[in-house]
Amino acid sequence: MIKDIEDKAKEQLERIKLGTVEIIPEVELFERLKSSIENNKPLKVKFGVDPTSTDLHLGHAVPLRKLRLFQDLGHEVILIIGDFTAMIGDPSGQTVTRPPLSRDQVLENAKTYTEQAFKILNKERTKVVYNSEWLSRLTLEDLLRLTSKFTVARLLERDDFFKRYKEQKPIALHEFLYPVMVAYDSVMVKCDIEMGGTDQKFNLLAGRELMRAMNLTPQICLTTPILVGTDGTRKMSKSYGNYVGLTDEPFEMFGKIMSIDDSLMVSYYTLCTDVELAKVEEIREGLENGVLHPAEVKRDLAEAIVRLYHGEDMAKLARKEFDRVFKQKEVPQKIPEKRIPPEIVKADGRVWVVKLLTTLGLAQSSSEARRFIEQGGVRINEKEVRSVDDEVFVSSGDVIKVGKRKFVKLIV
Repeated sequence: MIKDIEDKAKEQLERIKLGTVEIIPEVELFERLKSSIENNKPLKVKFGVDPTSTDLHLGHAVPLRKLRLFQDLGHEVILIIGDFTAMIGDPSGQTVTRPPLSRDQVLENAKTYTEQAFKILNKERTKVVYNSEWLSRLTLEDLLRLTSKFTVARLLERDDFFKRYKEQKPIALHEFLYPVMVAYDSVMVKCDIEMGGTDQKFNLLAGRELMRAMNLTPQICLTTPILVGTDGTRKMSKSYGNYVGLTDEPFEMFGKIMSIDDSLMVSYYTLCTDVELAKVEEIREGLENGVLHPAEVKRDLAEAIVRLYHGEDMAKLARKEFDRVFKQKEVPQKIPEKRIPPEIVKADGRVWVVKLLTTLGLAQSSSEARRFIEQGGVRINEKEVRSVDDEVFVSSGDVIKVGKRKFVKLIV
């Protein structure tokens, strides 16, 4: 009986370790897995995400996919929506103080977070909580009691704080409170394990220390790799514009994956798909010895990722559409249609192109629309828009192309 429990715990541990950077401490995780199996009691696995933007992306999906593994092994996931901590902003990896978000901005961003997370997580085995439930109720006395468990010297051990302090860059006092607050999240949910990217290690350890200081069984810390964005240099982030959103349309998602550097393909296969590791190793060797063509390997990668979030049929269609646009130089068969609001059309029927792009959501702002035009990236019916001052006549059925992958058919 004991041997059976140990064997099952070892099997779970080996599956958990795949694609994991660090488990602190691994021996404790093994003991808790054994206890969980013996007592038929699921472990509580915490993951916190601050709704600082409206979209989750493949970078978020890396730990979410690991959380799904825990669920498949029979454990419970606690997804903490940091609606309170998002107003501070996580200082991890930041060289300057982040601009604070308003409560309204945070709540607006949080609306679709759980819906997107459930593209990966099992809804039935996920408990969703908002940390404003307890953080907004802390009194000054409570906060003083919490902060007394931490020292300034300990906080300055954190890489980003230490660098800014050394370079005499400002560190706002509220930034020091961020790790205290996310550590308190762990206390409130009494989790067994907390997960996060490698850039979250300090915050995870802070939770472990605070739980111990408050006479609770300290959480185990598990870190996952940071996914490099489509620019090939920085971590995937919406603020860097190098992200692949979980809600991106299939064609857009496929195209973004096709834009990544060849050197990232193995990493994306490992972190973003369900392709078995033995197969990934085969792909890596095939690329290194020239047996496999990078372009086809990347098409397979893009199709595998789109399949996860949009299904088999849409993945195959996205591949066909991509080839139609980039191999045959044609427009996609299926183009989203958008109606032009009459208020932006002048009496003589002309529309300012910059206004058209922002209104249709093809550019985030007027400055971005101008940049697209100046870079020669805007075409209407394959005719390039040459000036940011251009006003054009448009008709129903006209096709606007922005960049390499964005197409919209107009309804006037």
